[in-house]
Amino acid sequence: MNLAFIGMAAALGLSAAGSAFGAGFAGMSSVGAWKKCYASGKPAPFIMVAFSGAPLTQTIYGFLLMNFIRGAGVDPGMALGVGLFGGLAIGLSALFQGKCAAAAADALGATGKGTANYFIVIGIVETVALFTLVFSLLLLNG
Repeated sequence: MNLAFIGMAAALGLSAAGSAFGAGFAGMSSVGAWKKCYASGKPAPFIMVAFSGAPLTQTIYGFLLMNFIRGAGVDPGMALGVGLFGGLAIGLSALFQGKCAAAAADALGATGKGTANYFIVIGIVETVALFTLVFSLLLLNG
């Protein structure tokens, strides 16, 4: 068994798992916020769909990392480490992005204000995944 293949699977799998948890948390909160809006006769902001889907981009980063590991031709131990720790960091970014998006949906549903601020915070958490991807690529090409 080649350890590089485990690293590749971990890069995608852990990233996707984080995306699933994050999107699940954000989606549940969006549905709850819409329910509160409907119950109080307020318009339900459709933009909450974007909150719910924000953590999905980390699955793409995990897929990219998986492909870069495959093409890097590095030591299998290095490929395993980059895949495991890179995938974990990207997945955790997705998980916490979902939690931020859940809080944003709740706040937007309650006040109808602050959309731009909420997206800024969601984007900051996204940056962790982007940095992880870029720094992992630098490790693989170093």
